[in-house]
Amino acid sequence: MADAKLRRAIAFEAARLMYDRVESEYFSAKRKAAQRVCRGSVKPSDLPSNAEIRELIQVFARTQEGEQRTINLKDMRLHALRLMRLLCRFRPRLIGSVMTGHVRKGSDIDLHLFSDYVEPVTSVLDEEGLQYDVERKQIVKHNEARVFTHVHVFDTFNFELTVYPEDKAHYVFKSSITGKPIERASTRELEELIAREHPEVRIEEALVEQEEAVDPYQIFRMLLLPLEKVKQNPKWHPEGDVLYHLLQVFELARDERPWDEEFLLAALLHDVGKGIDPYDHVAAGLQALDGLITPRTAFLIENHMLAQEYKAGTLGHRQRVRLEASDDFEDLLLLRELDNRGRVSGATVGSVDEALDFLKELERSNRGK
Repeated sequence: MADAKLRRAIAFEAARLMYDRVESEYFSAKRKAAQRVCRGSVKPSDLPSNAEIRELIQVFARTQEGEQRTINLKDMRLHALRLMRLLCRFRPRLIGSVMTGHVRKGSDIDLHLFSDYVEPVTSVLDEEGLQYDVERKQIVKHNEARVFTHVHVFDTFNFELTVYPEDKAHYVFKSSITGKPIERASTRELEELIAREHPEVRIEEALVEQEEAVDPYQIFRMLLLPLEKVKQNPKWHPEGDVLYHLLQVFELARDERPWDEEFLLAALLHDVGKGIDPYDHVAAGLQALDGLITPRTAFLIENHMLAQEYKAGTLGHRQRVRLEASDDFEDLLLLRELDNRGRVSGATVGSVDEALDFLKELERSNRGK
């Protein structure tokens, strides 16, 4: 294979791996792509640059996501602006794909903040009722170990806040892709960017709408996470806690109906009421989810226990007729089947955040159709 052709093939495969989130780092994506394309050793000169791969990732994004990508970019910039205003005392700077416009499916909003301590930052997040995790990550470079503090904020769009010491506020950070100073925007510069590239947006009105809107995914997360500590009767649930069971059912549902947002949500949330009222978990769950889910998702959750009686032949005639008359009857029986199958000790599942991220991306995709 000619060198130029080989380089393009490796770049294409590396971009595909990164777009599909199989790999998150350019180096590992290039190495895996080279192994797949060449099945042997590759000269360093045949490997594509990070910039070449990034451009191909954007080709994937434009092809796969179409107009929805532009809508997401506008919305992400508005969400970034709102949080930057809240965190103004830490001199926030927007960086990364939301700044440059190179967003794709699953992109985070990346901010640099400057504070000698993370607690003042998290205090602001607590006051706003935002959910977050703090990660301290050690990186070794040139035989020197450094610890970076990241705050992962779970919102309509997820954020990664990197907190640097205050004396780094004027430091020139360089891009790992180009080696040049990274593009970044202050709050004022982001306002100007939005006005220039999204002239149809009335910024203040849009931010008020954001603030008044309820993010259902934050509530779903609040309901799901405590279920890890809710144990179940091992006779019926040998797999263990409620959360592990729900994540198993979600994985099975994603295999069956990866396009069906309402069905997947029912699979993930059907037992959330067990953390509220274990004696009537269906009613408790529906009350907690009221106004956040569609009537179809509510129907599946409301009747998933009756479906068990239906399949056992113990459900009364009137209830049987009511269920059979529903347009969602077959889906209800499928949910029941997956509920029974999702009880395996040691099964591999994703995290709550991975499940919610999948659902958020699916919602945005469906909204754009």
